[in-house]
Amino acid sequence: MHSTFPSKLPEIGSSIFSQMSQLASEQQAINLSQGFPDFGCNPYLVQQLAAYSQQGLNQYAPMAGVLPLRQQIAALIARCYRQTVCPEQQITVTSGATEALFCAIQALVRPGDEVIVFDPAYDSYAPAVQLAGGTAVHLALTAPDFNVDWQQVADSINCNTRLIIVNSPHNPSSQIFTADDWQELQRLVCQHGLYCLSDEVYEHMVFDERPQLSALCFPELAARSLVVSSFGKTFHVTGWKLGYCVAPAALMAEFRKVHQYVTFSSFTPAQFAVAAMLEQHPEQVSGLAAFYQQKRDCFVAALAASRFQLLPSQGTYFQLADYSAISDQPDVEFCRWLTIEHKVAAIPLSVFYRQPPAQRLIRFCFAKEEYTLQQATEVLCRL
Repeated sequence: MHSTFPSKLPEIGSSIFSQMSQLASEQQAINLSQGFPDFGCNPYLVQQLAAYSQQGLNQYAPMAGVLPLRQQIAALIARCYRQTVCPEQQITVTSGATEALFCAIQALVRPGDEVIVFDPAYDSYAPAVQLAGGTAVHLALTAPDFNVDWQQVADSINCNTRLIIVNSPHNPSSQIFTADDWQELQRLVCQHGLYCLSDEVYEHMVFDERPQLSALCFPELAARSLVVSSFGKTFHVTGWKLGYCVAPAALMAEFRKVHQYVTFSSFTPAQFAVAAMLEQHPEQVSGLAAFYQQKRDCFVAALAASRFQLLPSQGTYFQLADYSAISDQPDVEFCRWLTIEHKVAAIPLSVFYRQPPAQRLIRFCFAKEEYTLQQATEVLCRL
């Protein structure tokens, strides 16, 4: 008889994104579950990828990323947030944002530390904290506004608190932090000597002329923050797994100690291609919010005749919907039913919580072609 192998993550199985995408594939359903586009990227980006690969730039990149890309990231930060960061000491290119999040958590969190996480939360945060020997303290945000109760945050801070993880624009609620939210976060981080990990992978998808803000915009907060971003989201190339982290030099030195033993370096020709894209086509970034706002507006308008109640989507490429008028099934069961019986896949919101509240909400991804969204909304309006 074989003894049971002691898992370091005993409660973790395959992610809901993998499960729903597999089910969608099996059922030949329209996949509005996992957050990826079904359309291509700018042809220039692919041309540059091929060109740099053909030039022979196919070996290891420098551990921190190729310098032309780090310089373009610094220029992008200066354009978006009017902040100056050093490409040599404050920027590291990573194999996707999830790797950056993992490395940041491993660099900062020690055994016995507590990390404040806001539910609903991206599913990689808590396992990374657990692997670092820390404990995730889950604070629940609830519909319809998913606002942070900063007094609750203050009351949750103790001598073991080390890190606060934030995500704005927020996946899955599609809400964004206001300037007041960032100021409150800055106050608490500085007052208690904490650190902040700011997941900003949807930073360029802020709608309705709201200001695009970042932890980098608040100097005292930035001095104690690691900020994570994603080129996969920005340039519609999630399969390239290319992201980056920005932090003060001392924090970045610790981040790189972990990064060098996780991936060491990332996809070399893609780094050069993205650098060229940022330099030659800055409108691909500056126009991203309008691009996705148009998709959001079309999706929302098409569902106006449905029985779904749609919550406000202030950013990202996600839309939350309350299905209470359609079914009293729990959300996981509802999403399976929707995929199997009606061939449209969505994500149940409860899986983003440690202790889900009593609500019937699901998440749709509208980063899809107009025809895909039209097909899906026609089905959803018949429910």
